[in-house]
Amino acid sequence: MTKKKLLNKIVDCLLDKKAMEINLIDVKKLTSLTDTFIVCSSDSEPQTKAIMNHVTDTLSEDKIKPLHIEGHENLKWVLIDYADIVINIFDRETREYYSIERLWADAKIDKIKESYET
Repeated sequence: MTKKKLLNKIVDCLLDKKAMEINLIDVKKLTSLTDTFIVCSSDSEPQTKAIMNHVTDTLSEDKIKPLHIEGHENLKWVLIDYADIVINIFDRETREYYSIERLWADAKIDKIKESYET
């Protein structure tokens, strides 16, 4: 699966579970850690868990397994590492506190419009 198709599949999973304020942060020119951070918010721990499970279950159907998952115990900030793509699912308060987008302000950030409240 190409990286673009994988990104689209992940975004579709996030939208399926009503993830909010989805941003794609292109960091490939800024770090060797990964190419893209996906950042999104949820309203509750059950929603965070549902988003995490939907992404991992959907991708595992294509034999794509994460290298690592962190934060699945407390569900305030879940990080799912797929090497070239790292997904960050935050509750609103934790996202505001860590402000990942500000940390990577030099990167290109694409907002997924469907995920923003009007």
